[in-house]
Amino acid sequence: MILVTGATGQFGSKAIDHLLNKGVRPSEISALVRNVANGHHLKSRGIEVKVGDYTDYDSLVKAFQGVEKLLLVSSNDRQAFENRTAQHINIIKAAKEADVKHLIYTSFVRKTNFENSSIAAFQNSHVQTEAYLIDSGIDYTILQNGIYLEMIPIFAGEKVAETGVILFPARDGKASYVLRDELAEAAAHVLTTEGHEKQIYSLTNSTSVSFSEIAKAIGDQLGKDVKYQSLEVDLFESKMKQFGVPDLYIGMFTMWAMAQAQGTMDVVDDTLEAFLGRKPTTMSQFIAQIY
Repeated sequence: MILVTGATGQFGSKAIDHLLNKGVRPSEISALVRNVANGHHLKSRGIEVKVGDYTDYDSLVKAFQGVEKLLLVSSNDRQAFENRTAQHINIIKAAKEADVKHLIYTSFVRKTNFENSSIAAFQNSHVQTEAYLIDSGIDYTILQNGIYLEMIPIFAGEKVAETGVILFPARDGKASYVLRDELAEAAAHVLTTEGHEKQIYSLTNSTSVSFSEIAKAIGDQLGKDVKYQSLEVDLFESKMKQFGVPDLYIGMFTMWAMAQAQGTMDVVDDTLEAFLGRKPTTMSQFIAQIY
């Protein structure tokens, strides 16, 4: 029995699709959801739906009974990062009590000296979870996923086709963007093949890209000139305020832009390509699909 947490979310739902595509019988998959009403489409496919909340330990222990492999999709809790760590540890403890044999965790790509980056708090949540999992005694696989390609349109702005300008303070930094669906496919590969116990995998694209390259790709696709402007952070933030962007989003944009400027996500690895059996979707291919 394989259990997927966050089963109605964008990653978990794709992982289930790929498990089915790989020939896993629906009766061998269970899905963890917070609200049973959200799981009707999974039930209709023959998948067992279990109700549990990352913050409710007893519900997790109950849901994990009879589970051999568990895919822990990291929490998307938008509160303090330490809340996410506590939720992850709750799941690992419950998995241990329920005698889960193998836990696969979706972490985030990391380089040395990440402590000095703008996403250090976010990274620490994963670092602490990884350490707890490794010490738990459960067989583990850690998937250090790259940043999603799907973030590019968000960072570029919804009016880029109209304005022909990308404002983003990422300087000349590069990041290895990767398609969320392909990361979910890689997770399904790990769940359905042998030899992944006690392994840490870096799942990134085969090339890293800058926002200058992203702007050119968007411009080529739109058939117009698209300029990339890396403003100083304070000027960027003041312009975002002028545009009516909420402070929460301004903070998020700044954090990730600075992380790219610092090269925090500039990691290239061929493990994802090996798991997929093909080249991962490139930034240019993604841009051609989106624009």
